[in-house]
Amino acid sequence: MQHLQKMFNNDAIPKEFGDKLILVVGLYLFVAVIYWFIIVFTGRLAKGVENPLLHQIRKRFKWPGFMLALLIASTINVFIIAPSEEVYYSLKHVLTILYIINISWILIHAIRLFKHFILGRYDIHTRDNLKARKVYTQFKIIERILIVMVVVIAFSVSLMTFESIRKIGVSIFASAGVAGIILGLAAQKVIGGILAGFQIAITQPIRLGDAVIVENEWGWIEEINLTYVVIKVWDLRRLVVPTTYFIEKPFQNWTRSDANIMGTVFIHTDYSIPFKALRDELTRLLNASKFWDGKVNVMQVTDAKERSVEIRMLMSAVDSPTAWNLRVEVREKLIEFLQQNYPQSLPRTRLILEDSRPNSMPTDS
Repeated sequence: MQHLQKMFNNDAIPKEFGDKLILVVGLYLFVAVIYWFIIVFTGRLAKGVENPLLHQIRKRFKWPGFMLALLIASTINVFIIAPSEEVYYSLKHVLTILYIINISWILIHAIRLFKHFILGRYDIHTRDNLKARKVYTQFKIIERILIVMVVVIAFSVSLMTFESIRKIGVSIFASAGVAGIILGLAAQKVIGGILAGFQIAITQPIRLGDAVIVENEWGWIEEINLTYVVIKVWDLRRLVVPTTYFIEKPFQNWTRSDANIMGTVFIHTDYSIPFKALRDELTRLLNASKFWDGKVNVMQVTDAKERSVEIRMLMSAVDSPTAWNLRVEVREKLIEFLQQNYPQSLPRTRLILEDSRPNSMPTDS
């Protein structure tokens, strides 16, 4: 500071400082103009060749690239305006941290650009989207892991540029035995959750859009994050469970190997029900339904209890939402069929009335 005051108190130096200031401002303006021309040229080139990848590169790296250009200009200007060696090293330290932040910013955008390029080749909204859901699940989880790693490494490297923190780091490493055990015990759940998220990305017991039953709740996998999974329940509630749940506990995945799904409808009737008529009605309903995919049509008597017969209808659909609509439609129309055609075959309760007179026969009602 005293050096700068002496500089401005001297009559000869202000002119020299003014020349340096003009040179510094001129360099910034020159870099800004050149970068603006590059942005305009790449924008017109992207429109001319209609290349979506070039458009994404321009869009994602526009501001990180501008920051990098300013940092390069600032590095040159530091040599020009630094009044002393102490100021020079202070400005150089600040620029080093800014370079680390800028490189991290560029790496994060590069990771997202690569994910966008790969996922652009798959359509998750098609009916048969099993492969697309696999790729989406892998890249979304791996993207988050890589971004967290970039941020942690950038933060660590930035701290290590400070001499005092570097000395503290050496002391910490010298006593890392006990500290490592304490931190390991304290963070084992967090680390376990992150490792579970990475394991889900590789082995894929669940994928985005899978139809699952978790904690007796039926829904679809909506989000898969590093430490938790969001399930969209059929009634639009959200069930949030840790990623470790899908590694440690059993759950049902209805679309593990195929987007097609089986639906079941249970009907309880009296023993007098004509099974053939009910089977024919099921076939007619499925053929008339827009939700049925034409693959599975099965009616089975799965249980015979003391008061009713349990009948299971199996049917198939292209995905879980369609299967749900098919099930409720078939259930409703089968009940209407029984009410209109076989009301006597609905579940009934029988009473046996016995006459107290000798040699009398019981009455069934």
